[in-house]
This record gives sequence, C-alpha cells and structure tokens, in this order.
Amino acid sequence: MLISHPTALSRRAFLRKTGFALGVVHGVPRLIRAAAPDVEVSDLRVISRQPEFYHGWPTLTRRRNGQLMVVYSGGRESHVCPFGRVESMLSNDDGGSWTWPRVLFDGPIDDRDAGVVETSRGSLLVTTFSSLAYEDVSKGRNDPAWQAVNERLSAEERKAQLNQWMLRSEDGGVSWSTPYPSLVNSPHGPIELSDGQLLYPGKELWTGDRRVGVARSSDDGRSWQWLARIPVRAGDSEAEYHELHGVQAAGGRVIVHIRNHNPSNRGETLQTESTDGGMTWSTPHAIGVWGLPSFLMRLRDDRLLMTYGYRRKPFGNRARISTDEGRTWSADMVVSGDGASGDLGYPSTVELQDGSLLSLWYERLPDHPHAVLRQARWRIKT
Repeated sequence: MLISHPTALSRRAFLRKTGFALGVVHGVPRLIRAAAPDVEVSDLRVISRQPEFYHGWPTLTRRRNGQLMVVYSGGRESHVCPFGRVESMLSNDDGGSWTWPRVLFDGPIDDRDAGVVETSRGSLLVTTFSSLAYEDVSKGRNDPAWQAVNERLSAEERKAQLNQWMLRSEDGGVSWSTPYPSLVNSPHGPIELSDGQLLYPGKELWTGDRRVGVARSSDDGRSWQWLARIPVRAGDSEAEYHELHGVQAAGGRVIVHIRNHNPSNRGETLQTESTDGGMTWSTPHAIGVWGLPSFLMRLRDDRLLMTYGYRRKPFGNRARISTDEGRTWSADMVVSGDGASGDLGYPSTVELQDGSLLSLWYERLPDHPHAVLRQARWRIKT
C-alpha cells in the first residue's frame, strides 16, 4: 500500500521493517477462467464513530448467534504511530447499527492489525501484533506525546514487548484473557478446520526464524505449535511473503493466500494449497489477481470468496468467486471503487442470513482527516 501521509511509513516499508518454505506440490499455477458475476451493492456507509482517530486493518466475523463483531486497531493518530490499541464493536442487526467501541487491549507500544474468529466451541479468539516502527517516524518530528509514550519503557523493555499476540474469551466477549503468544501473525487471524483443529497461516514477525507457514492448535486456541513451513517459489525471498489467510473448501482442501512483494508478480496475491490438513503445502503460485491482502471464506453453497484491497485507480475493494475449490477464480467484482488513495483495504466479509454479503474495511476518505471503518452490503446476482 502506498501512502501519501507525511508522517507515515508506507505499508511496504513497514513490512520490510518487520522482516516481513518446504513441502509437496499438490497443484500447478492456474489463472482466471470464469467471467465475473454481476454484483449489486445496496448500502455503503462509514461505521466508525470517532473521527479524531485513525482506524486500521479490521476483521469482521459473524457469530453463530447472528451477532456481528469487528475488531481493528483504534485510538491511532496515523498509519504508523505509538498509540494503536485493539478495539471492537458489535452489531445485532446485520450491520445496521454498531455499539460504541470497546478497548480489548492497549499495550505500551503500538498494537496493530486485529483478527477475530469464533470457534465451534464458542470461544472468541482475537489476534494482534506489537510494533516499534513508529520509532523511525518519530525521529523526524518533535512531538511531546510521542516522546512521552515512548519513554514509558526503556529501549530494552520496549523491544521485549514485540510479539504476535492472541486474546481469548469464553463468555461471548464479556471478559478477555491477558494476551499470550500465538507463534505467527496475519491480519485476519486463524481458521477452524472441519475436524475442530485450528490452523493459523502466518508469519513469525519477531520470534523464531521469521518463518512463513502454519501453526496449529488442538485445544481451542489456548496453545499453538508450529506445524509446517510453506515452500518458497524459485527466485523468491521468503522475507517478501506477508499477511496470509486461509479457508478450507468443502472437500477438505485448504487454500492459503499470500501477500507477495517479490519482483515476480509483485503486488499480486499468491496461492498455496494443502490436501493433508496443513502438513505439507504446494509451492506458492500466481492466480492472476493484482491486489492484496486477501480474505478467504466459504459461502453456504460451498463456493469460495476472496475479498481484497485494490490500491490503484479506481481505488477500492474487489472480490472473486471460485466454484472449484480455489483451482480457478472468476474475474473481479467491484465492491467499492470510489477511494481517494491507496490507504485502504483489508476487507473481510461475512454472509448474512438472507444470503447477502457484508464487507468491512478501513479507508482514508477525502473529507475525513483520519482513516475510517467503512462497510458495504452487497449481493452476487446468480
């Protein structure tokens, strides 16, 4: 993502700052073959309530009781700053209205991308990661607030706060655990497989060897173990694979999308697949999709849907459908195309009871001083 904000690092520079693999090939590269279905967008609105703050990188989920929950990085001054915290909002009317933001976690340094999933046992898992990228930005500005926040801890203590974190609730979000390490991170968090295992495709940002791969939990997300590294395509650097997300298709095949910053297919989404529950993975390959990062979901009719940010004119968010478990993807469907800049995206999507879709993302609008949370209710015409 390229950003014009004078005090912000570009997302690409941020990923480089964070330092943002080997298995069996299960497939070969395939490109788009199907035409895009018609799309009808019935509602497009801003849902964030605090224009004095910058809102970033949300994830939306629909709970089994029908309630919608969105988590995101709130309380921010800009794309990169020391003030980020994990916040949530709830909707009990399919996104028609949202509760006032609630702070779930506010660590002593910047808390960024927030993911959320509800497990089949009813637990809510929220993910985030901590960052010191703002220290580079602060060198070029004389801001007492930034300095005061930074000086709460020593340099060594600040560095000790860097990790990939998870919070857990077993009472529907009434109370939350203290953060605990999740081994890897990705913006939208882990997924649940049909056997009840949790799979977390992601990246070690600050720990281990900064591998790109998957972690697994067999205890409802209480603890995580490293499962497998994702292979590296010939000519690629693993360090340029970022922001993964996955889905399990109806037949059991697991598909993971990767934000790619390697010279080959730069700015595109790469795809890798597993047919053995995540133990081994195909070599990542291009699928003909410019735009990222991707959020994956399975619709009730078993089609797969990917939604992703589109950071060149016309700026916005797009979607594609797969009817063959991710082997091919349709042409793109425009969910929004009126963006003011590339400072937008990370759309996640849920399917509502009536079959319509609700996508939610962050975006800097021309008439807002900071990024907002925005949503679209839309339908695929079949």
